[in-house]
Amino acid sequence: MKLLSRESDYAVRALCLIGKKNRVVTVSEITDELKIPGPFLRKILQTLGKKGFLESIKGKGGGFRLKRPLVKIALKELIEAFQGPVKFNDCLFKKKICPRKASCVLKGRIGSIERDVVRKLESIMMDSLI
Repeated sequence: MKLLSRESDYAVRALCLIGKKNRVVTVSEITDELKIPGPFLRKILQTLGKKGFLESIKGKGGGFRLKRPLVKIALKELIEAFQGPVKFNDCLFKKKICPRKASCVLKGRIGSIERDVVRKLESIMMDSLI
């Protein structure tokens, strides 16, 4: 099980780089520094733009800049933008809700771990990763 997908990992790296430079950064600059394939990076940057993390600047001197300061972006928010809600157990059995969902001891324990992880991810602000 991976907590971070490759998309989320690259999104974290790209946001941190843009935040560190604190200016408009081109796609080629990001690909050169982070060694992320260009087409994959463009898709990630577009998603970051649609989700309100980045602003796209068109034309000569264009690129991407932060739409919100990194100090206001939690790692959890970024992960959810690419992977959906942080969930460890959906209690599904052959695509049907498990009949033991209400009395399952394992579900309670995994739920506790999940809540702890979510709290930790909410407390990690992107600026602390630079």
